Amino acid sequence: MRRPLRTAAVLLLVGAVLAVLGAGSAQAAGYRYWSFWESDGGKNWTYATQGPSLVRPDDGAVQGFRFSVSADSQDSAQPRRAPAFGAVCADTPAKDGLKRVALVIDPGTAADAPDGEKPPALRTACAQVAPDASTAEALAAVAKPLRYDSSAMLCAISGYPWSGCGEQVDGGSGATQSGDPATASATGDDASSGGSDGGGPSVGVLTGVGAVLVLGAAAVFQARRRR
Repeated sequence: MRRPLRTAAVLLLVGAVLAVLGAGSAQAAGYRYWSFWESDGGKNWTYATQGPSLVRPDDGAVQGFRFSVSADSQDSAQPRRAPAFGAVCADTPAKDGLKRVALVIDPGTAADAPDGEKPPALRTACAQVAPDASTAEALAAVAKPLRYDSSAMLCAISGYPWSGCGEQVDGGSGATQSGDPATASATGDDASSGGSDGGGPSVGVLTGVGAVLVLGAAAVFQARRRR
């Protein structure tokens, strides 16, 4: 009877751990927000590591913004177009004492839009600003009105969306919930515009796993006592 009892205890432990992890994944929620991206000048976007008010792009830079629902920077949607600088700023001649920054503004899809709102079309713009201007200042030059919350999080570009700011969205139903946005949000003053925590398991999930491990250990102990 030793081996069957030991095998049953191990299988119980493994199954319970998988169940807890699966539950944590199924309940994962995302946030609806504008993410901030930087282009390498080709077709590749990189999630910005600083907020747009801290980044001071060089003349000829290409920067992007994308509105979508995501849990963190790991799964955040990129702008759906990655044009070269020349394609965006071809009709904006260079001027002494100013720099040009190409911007891609992608409001995303209807699936990511707040209830009752329709995303405007993706567009590009060439901002001509002072040499020391930040990306936020370049964006303000071509995409007003901008809306920020009290923590300087970028909430709306060109008035979209008209309300809400980084609200939590239930991963299963798509319904919004109250709560603070993930730190992956594109912010005006936050030094980090990267992912919240890399998408690791939550404290609740880890606590559940710990409890399952204790129960599993108890089952193994009981099995040994019955030898």
